[in-house]
Amino acid sequence: MKRLLTLVALAMILLPATLKAQENVTIGKNNIKLASRLMTPEALWAMGRISTAEASPDGKQVVYQVGYYSVKANKSRQVICVMNSDGANNRQLSTSQKSESDPTWIDNETIAFACGGEIWAMKADGTNRHQLSKTDGQVEGFKFSPDRQHVMILKSIPFHEIIKENPSDLPKATGRRVTDLMYRHWDHYVESIQHPFVFSVGEGFAIATDGVDILDGEPFECPMEPFGGIEQLAWSPDSKSIAYTCRKKTGLEYSISTDSDIYLYNIGTRETRNLCKPADYVAPKNDPTRTLAIQPVNAKENLKNNVGYDQNPQFSPDGKYVAWLSMERDGYEADLNRLCIYNMENGEKKYIDWKSDVDAFCWSDGKDAMLYFISVWHATENLYAVNWKGELKQITNDWADFGSLSLMNNGKQLLMERHSFQTPADLYIVTPNFKKPEKTTITQLTHENKHILDQLDKPQVQQRWVKTTDGKDMLTWIILPPNFDETKKYPTLLFCEGGPQSPVSQFWSYRWNFFIMAANGYVVVAPNRHGLPGFGQEWKEEVSGDWTGQCMKDYLSAIDFAADSLPFVDRERLGAVGASFGGFSVYYLAGIHEKRFKAFIAHDGAFNLAAMYLETEENWFSNWEYDEAYWHRPQMPRAKTTYHESPHKMVEKWDTPILCIHGEKDYRINYTQGMAAFNAARMKGIPAEFLVFPDENHWVLKPQNGILWQRTFFGWLDRWLK
Repeated sequence: MKRLLTLVALAMILLPATLKAQENVTIGKNNIKLASRLMTPEALWAMGRISTAEASPDGKQVVYQVGYYSVKANKSRQVICVMNSDGANNRQLSTSQKSESDPTWIDNETIAFACGGEIWAMKADGTNRHQLSKTDGQVEGFKFSPDRQHVMILKSIPFHEIIKENPSDLPKATGRRVTDLMYRHWDHYVESIQHPFVFSVGEGFAIATDGVDILDGEPFECPMEPFGGIEQLAWSPDSKSIAYTCRKKTGLEYSISTDSDIYLYNIGTRETRNLCKPADYVAPKNDPTRTLAIQPVNAKENLKNNVGYDQNPQFSPDGKYVAWLSMERDGYEADLNRLCIYNMENGEKKYIDWKSDVDAFCWSDGKDAMLYFISVWHATENLYAVNWKGELKQITNDWADFGSLSLMNNGKQLLMERHSFQTPADLYIVTPNFKKPEKTTITQLTHENKHILDQLDKPQVQQRWVKTTDGKDMLTWIILPPNFDETKKYPTLLFCEGGPQSPVSQFWSYRWNFFIMAANGYVVVAPNRHGLPGFGQEWKEEVSGDWTGQCMKDYLSAIDFAADSLPFVDRERLGAVGASFGGFSVYYLAGIHEKRFKAFIAHDGAFNLAAMYLETEENWFSNWEYDEAYWHRPQMPRAKTTYHESPHKMVEKWDTPILCIHGEKDYRINYTQGMAAFNAARMKGIPAEFLVFPDENHWVLKPQNGILWQRTFFGWLDRWLK
């Protein structure tokens, strides 16, 4: 403990003076002089975070959003920047300390944006700022129609279908009377839901004060919790219709189903029709305590009705088609994410034949129209394209992840965001060459964090293929410390991915950041174990119902490969770290590792699967992953194995120091899971710590909590591995 406090104190001393000084002035980009050439938590939190980006209608300029964080003030500020489409003349338009976000072009000279819960507009040079909407600060997202005669606005409305409203004569009562499931989601109690409203737009883009709720009287959320936004709705090119995403279920029915649909709303007639299902469709009855995989809803003859996740519609430029992301099966949130194309004339649906998940897409333009999309394959997120003939090609081939894409006005270029293990997000122009993908050009537009990155020594990244115990080849990233010396031996971390079906691609995280792990002197071993996307659907599905089987063997294969085959890995100083399913993995490995590891860190991990079955809010997840409720007798074989091998039943074999981290507002995996794991370790006499955040959810979002997380993380590892 004394050494941990010393490390924290040292970190404070090394905090650059310029970083501390800036906190007293403003929250924004600063010329920062770092005290060390190694990445620190303070340097990580000083970085600008690029998000929303859009090209002007004429393609001459690009507007985008950047988030800056103040550790001292413990808050963030979102600013709007604009530049020429070649990256020149980059300047910040936001001037006050208020956050400004969601920039979009109304025309070539005017940018709309959100500030203080209202829609504002300004000229492209930042002048003539004026408020367009008057909603008493209720705007939570917006999208103008192509003809600029209407605007769609997301607002929250009261929702008391499940948590009943308290009596009016008890205004200070804090109790909640809950009558059904889905009474809380992710990090909040569900006492309001979002609805999209359509408002008229007048002269000077002034927005009317009254709007029409397109789900008027319906107790359903749109967009969908917990992560949906304005991307789940789209205007038709003629501005007469809106395609929107909605799961029209509540309570228990909602909690066991992933069945969302794409609806078409006519703003003139106010009529709505379902593009996924026939008008007379009736969903089969299902047992809420068993996986939907074996129930009538997923019978072959019913799958044609789009019973899985359908979301994020986009119209083709000519309005003849709508494309969206579509999963086939109900109850399976990690099913193959397909690209569905719907013919508006005859209702025919076509699915693009591709072996991995489509994560984002956009239409091209012109007579040779095609669809561009981003997908993970072999641990990288690259750009792909498919034409009307069904020809599909990989357009980029980077050791990187492309995270978003949108079409430039000329129809020949894409505005994309790109990041990697070594670089945070920046904006790029990609000029695809479908006939000869190798001639595709990629041009960097922004260099948001160059002033920081240029002062840092960077880690090296290697790719290895490791043989698994079932004879397969597993792609594994090896991240080496800056100034790597192959003659030395380094402490090494096994990174356990969450999900359980999220890729270990070239992601950049502000918490699980391989750059800073390597900068602290650790080799990182990051395997794409069974269960991760990018290696075919069969590989991805092998984790469901088998949380403690092949995927855990893969983790041991990866770390054993590193210890046996990489001379710079010190087998006497191995640790294992992970979050969510990765945290579960750490808890499980603690009982089977046979003294391989000297330290463990589990963040927001599942510890007691029987308890989690009833604690988590999205019951479809546990049903699909475990097969059924723990009280069923007899149990299906996979369920029996899952509950029997839950980590909490293996504590008798724990023998290694462990740090447990959890947020009390994590309603996906309740904080009692981390508390129980910590309590078990201490009662066994094992060195352990519990870092609990009363105000954080499944993630750690507040700057000071983020710094505390990093210092505690590395303090724990250094204590046992150095």
